[in-house]
Amino acid sequence: MTIPSRKKELRGELRRRMEGQPEDSANVVGKITSYLREHPELKVVSLFAPLAGEVDLRTLPGEIRRTWVFPKVLGASLVFHVVEDMQRDLTPGAYGIMEPSDTLKTVRVGEIDLFLCPGLGFDLQGGRIGRGKGFYDRILVEARPDAVRIGVCFSHQMLDEIPMEDHDIRMDGVIAG
Repeated sequence: MTIPSRKKELRGELRRRMEGQPEDSANVVGKITSYLREHPELKVVSLFAPLAGEVDLRTLPGEIRRTWVFPKVLGASLVFHVVEDMQRDLTPGAYGIMEPSDTLKTVRVGEIDLFLCPGLGFDLQGGRIGRGKGFYDRILVEARPDAVRIGVCFSHQMLDEIPMEDHDIRMDGVIAG
């Protein structure tokens, strides 16, 4: 079986796993809060607004002080904007994802210290499988070499191994709960 066909099969399996699973993000948010307290040098942090079945990180800014940026889909890429108020600054955007307003300050990818990345599944070697559009793989290529990439998921999204292609970007770690 080719890697692309195996990934397609895994996406279907992971979507089925996510159906009907409880979505309590507090445990994961707590682990990320602890991680950030241990790493005060990570000042600009990229979050994401969740799709169904993904960890909801929108309470994180109330837990700890950082510059929080959220992605906005722009064509085939992502642009990051500073978000200070989740209720005011995020509105429905591409693919039904809550995105920052165009009027908010933008931040270059090279300014981001930590990328908290969504995905359908992850493995302990940093493998990540997304939804198949490649947004994060394309943007993480532009990140600074010392920027940290952390996958964020629920424990039922962890797999033994994610098949990786040349263009896939590995995470530096995974925080699951």
